[in-house]
Amino acid sequence: MAILIDPPDWPGHGRWWSHLVSDTSTDELHAFAAAAGIPARGFERDHYDVPQEYYDRLVAAGARPVSSRDVVSALHAAGLRRRKRPAG
Repeated sequence: MAILIDPPDWPGHGRWWSHLVSDTSTDELHAFAAAAGIPARGFERDHYDVPQEYYDRLVAAGARPVSSRDVVSALHAAGLRRRKRPAG
């Protein structure tokens, strides 16, 4: 059971972002995020979007740094991956 975080390599809204996920359950992810002070509005389907300035603090709190590919693989392996639905 682990909380995983990828590098802040995703641009948006004038910032760089990481994805925070659990390799086990969304309950584990929500508990970690709440304890770390991440607002619930940061949750999107299967992960939290977190700004670059949170990265070091989340790693210090126990999130394991991994690649973006590893984040997606962990979500698939746990059955937690939730893709965006196509518009229309």
